[in-house]
Amino acid sequence: MTSSKLTAGTTSEFNSKAAKGDKFWDDEVKGFHILKIATGSSFRIFYRNQSGKQRVATLGRYGSITADQARKLAKEVSGKVATGEDVSENKAQARKLEKHLATQTLGAFIEGPYTIYQTRKKSGDATISMLTKHFGVFWAKRMTSISTGDIDRWHLAMESKGLRFVSIERVLGALKTCLNKAVKLETIKEHKLKGYQLDKPSHSEDDLASAAPVRRYLTDSETVLFFKGIDLYQENKRRERRSSRLHGQSHLPNLDDVEFVDHVKPWLLTIYYSGLRPGDIFGLRWEHVDLNFNNITKIVEKTAHHDDTPVSFPMSDALAQMLKSWSKQHDDPTTGYVFTSRRTHTRMDKTSMQKPWNEIKDYVGIDSSLQIYSLRHNFASQLILNGADLLTVSKLMAHKNIQTTIKHYGHLKPGQAREYLDQFANRNLEPNKVVSITG
Repeated sequence: MTSSKLTAGTTSEFNSKAAKGDKFWDDEVKGFHILKIATGSSFRIFYRNQSGKQRVATLGRYGSITADQARKLAKEVSGKVATGEDVSENKAQARKLEKHLATQTLGAFIEGPYTIYQTRKKSGDATISMLTKHFGVFWAKRMTSISTGDIDRWHLAMESKGLRFVSIERVLGALKTCLNKAVKLETIKEHKLKGYQLDKPSHSEDDLASAAPVRRYLTDSETVLFFKGIDLYQENKRRERRSSRLHGQSHLPNLDDVEFVDHVKPWLLTIYYSGLRPGDIFGLRWEHVDLNFNNITKIVEKTAHHDDTPVSFPMSDALAQMLKSWSKQHDDPTTGYVFTSRRTHTRMDKTSMQKPWNEIKDYVGIDSSLQIYSLRHNFASQLILNGADLLTVSKLMAHKNIQTTIKHYGHLKPGQAREYLDQFANRNLEPNKVVSITG
């Protein structure tokens, strides 16, 4: 055991001549020394923690850091020890935690912390169900080891099962969001899918030829059938209730005495007259509805994660009168959801309108492929077809960018540009007022 100031010269000599296990102690910083090991030498410092137990902290390998750098680190350790910190224990715990985090499986995270996190979100159960259904192959795999190659193979497997690209993309997005949350919660340090994008499949000529526009508005005849279907739905519910009351269930309310048999008609009329997204109608509360000034003011749910500024939507007289009747039928509530689940009396599930919508279409023979969302498209389309400018429609649709409105609805007046050109070319100007450009 040797003692002297550790310098570049003394450490170099020690490293070349010392035997394994030999130590050379620095006489300037207490506990600071260099240890000869099988593969070289290591700078270390001995110290005693608050309980008096002797500890040793490794500062770095000789050759990776100099004696002066090691001495500086040794002084920092001494300072931390003086304040009661056990540096060696902290490092050991950090290594243990890092090793533990590296072994965290996708299944363990989803079934544990991520399920708890998702229960606070309105679509949390659906998200967990989606991840469970589509990523069972990765359930026992460490999150840090899921690679882009794994996803490429998974992508091919999903395609072979007939899953459409847009669905595969959405499901993968859910997985990436899950892994990002694991990083944020410090369950893992990082994952390998950051920035990864699926390769879009090429479209054949047949695909392009058969592709039909998804966004469309209702024809005049479909609009008539839409309102007729709603009335038939209500009448069928009334007929069923009359039958139930006649056959031993007289305690049930008489639906002939109310304007709305349930939430279906007012819910559908709300999207028809307002163009609100279905999610915003499911989340619509009486606190958002001003029936004195015919206005709805609420945070748009689709963009709430990056903009929680409430947006105001004016109501037409038809929508306001309908909601006033719906409110009166429920004793004019001032709080709570406008439309609630009959089973839980809370927010309706996002799929809860699908069955009655299909019934209504069946009653009157509306194209079965017509989606509820088409009522929102119809709202925007009819406004434009009746002369509304794109900026106004963009605001009513709560589009974040007018380019979205132009992209999806600008085609509805294909001849408008030509009309403007003809108006310009056909101006009647007196000859003496025409400006010459020749001289």
